[in-house]
Amino acid sequence: MTDDAPELRASDADRERVAEVLRDALAEGRLDMAEFQERLDTTYSARTYGELAPITQDLPVGGAGVAPRVSMTKEPEGSADWAGRITGGEGSSSWAVAVMSGFQRKGRWTVPRRFNSVAFWGGGDIDLREANFADREVVINCVAIMGGMNVIVPPGVEVIVRGVGVMGGFDHREEGVPGDPGGPRVIVTGFALWGGVGVERKLTRAERQRQKEERRQEKLERRAARKGLHSSFREEVEGAHDRMLEGHRDLLREHRDERRDQRELRREERDRRRRGED
Repeated sequence: MTDDAPELRASDADRERVAEVLRDALAEGRLDMAEFQERLDTTYSARTYGELAPITQDLPVGGAGVAPRVSMTKEPEGSADWAGRITGGEGSSSWAVAVMSGFQRKGRWTVPRRFNSVAFWGGGDIDLREANFADREVVINCVAIMGGMNVIVPPGVEVIVRGVGVMGGFDHREEGVPGDPGGPRVIVTGFALWGGVGVERKLTRAERQRQKEERRQEKLERRAARKGLHSSFREEVEGAHDRMLEGHRDLLREHRDERRDQRELRREERDRRRRGED
């Protein structure tokens, strides 16, 4: 973490680096679940480097006792990120089974070229939003028997659904949505008997937080603009009112001056008549 600009705004990538350190610490037993959740919430709500720095200052990173560095050069996030997430090699997890229970695959993990999952009287979540991919095209094979599974993909991923349902079904709503150039393709296949396999497209928590912050900033800007407009209108109204009062005072002064002049004329006229009579 940088110490030379603690007030600089942190990016989603910076928050994700800190979150990854926390996940590693949880897996190694350095943090319990309560501490992990508390620090993770703080991470995703942090806005600056100064707020991120204390979160991992007591945790080692990759065997070294230093906190993760954040990039001082902000690169635009987009389709170019997929090149770094399609890593090749083997997946970190290739199967999951839930028998009258449940399973989850989420967070930072590598999706293999083929991931097999079975749910029997149970359920499972396969979350690809923060995952890397062993290949540009991966297959998620789901067998749901009197159970259900949910596949969650991030925006930019192309989804193809080829599963077969018997008294059950596969969700096709996300099929046909074009993916980002260079983005991965996820093929959801398998078999559902008295069960179902859902497919959802969701943003990551960090992205939702970023959008929420953007909406908050827009709301504040609109409020400030309305306040400025109201202030300007009030100033114009007050200015017009002041001008009206000043004009009214001028009329009163003119009227007083006119009456004074008339009194002076009458007085002079009376004086002339008296002098003529004398």
